[in-house]
Amino acid sequence: MNKATSVQCRYNLVQPSWSADSVIYQINTRQFSEQGDFAGVTKQLERIKALGADILWLMPIHPIGEKNRKGELGSPYAVKDYKAINPEFGTSKELHALVSEAHRLSLKVIIDWVPNHSAWDNALVESHPHWYAKDYKGDFRPSPWWDWSDIIEFDYNQSELRDYMISAMKYWVETFDIDGFRCDVAGYVPNDFWEQARQALEAVKPMFMLAEWENRDLHEKAFNMTYAWSWNETLHELADGRCSLDRLRKYYSWNERSWPTNAYRMTFVSNHDKNAWDGTQREQFKDALEACIVLSVIGEGMPLIHNGQEAGETKRLAFFERDPIEWQAHPIGDLYASLITLKKSMAVLGNGEYGARMIQVPNSQMKRIFSFVRHNRDEKVFVVINFSNEAVEVSFEEPLFQGQYTNWASSEKLVFSPSTTRVLAPWQFEIWISGAVL
Repeated sequence: MNKATSVQCRYNLVQPSWSADSVIYQINTRQFSEQGDFAGVTKQLERIKALGADILWLMPIHPIGEKNRKGELGSPYAVKDYKAINPEFGTSKELHALVSEAHRLSLKVIIDWVPNHSAWDNALVESHPHWYAKDYKGDFRPSPWWDWSDIIEFDYNQSELRDYMISAMKYWVETFDIDGFRCDVAGYVPNDFWEQARQALEAVKPMFMLAEWENRDLHEKAFNMTYAWSWNETLHELADGRCSLDRLRKYYSWNERSWPTNAYRMTFVSNHDKNAWDGTQREQFKDALEACIVLSVIGEGMPLIHNGQEAGETKRLAFFERDPIEWQAHPIGDLYASLITLKKSMAVLGNGEYGARMIQVPNSQMKRIFSFVRHNRDEKVFVVINFSNEAVEVSFEEPLFQGQYTNWASSEKLVFSPSTTRVLAPWQFEIWISGAVL
């Protein structure tokens, strides 16, 4: 294949070395602490760092529109002023303190950016009504086909709107020293705008950009990471018994052959949308939850932790009201911490090009067992997951899995040979490693 046309070519955007084994952590400031403000987040930064996170994603921090507001407090994605702070979260001084403390702990901070639409009572509606899209009647319109009645859409054919939006993004970088943006419904905004924005922001400082979208070409010049929505949907259906295990294999085939090798895909079992509208992590994944978490951290992709997952994510957080997280020690938090420690201890488990590809290990129970290796000359990780509600005895094929390993959880040592079999309980996972110090 001609290198110029190969989908495996390196895209222009180069991933920063600090992100080689990074984990991202989402913060809903409103619900994160009893006080629901920046200071409440700052107090827990050391705990988040100890969990293994490297990137903090703050949900929108801007004032929320009042016109057509949903609920008592409204959606943080209905932005009333792109250059102001929601007073319920605190002051600019407290945001400075949060970012400063995060940087002291070597944490990066990205903020949610909502470029596709604004609140109905954003000042731009009066000052620049031509920046907004119109419906067939000539009226302002929410995003079509969605129940987003509290917002109206922009029109990115307007060059002045693009200039304004980029200047507003630069304001937060220059004033608060943030490290990037998570961009809401990024695919609803033209890709050439994102390329413009990235270039302008990089002139201020290096950026880390996350797109809430699943599109290969967003990685070419604009985004470091995109959502692995199809990964999440596949795991959800597997947990419910609504699809075959081959669908998961198809995701990884697509990821390997169709996406650039240096693209980060964000793998997750929960986020604010999933939690609010689909249920808690346990509601969504039931007995498969732990296996899905393992794959999100040890498989290809950068894992996301939605705030509260480590405390068991005991409830669906209200989206338009105050509903503080119920913090507690929990086995899910222990699992995440242990998996992230393993991820950071082995180069093969790195993100994108910094890690090794997953290579499928064929087995005797392909309808139930998902098995793969990630390896280099010095390290090897062999993962076996039972994605079924039945106990399964399995053997493995081809030589890649063979060798001497240590069980990640129990420290049991085992030599895998062509005749080795394993019996896995329903939804059980095993992680075997070699070439690393436990």
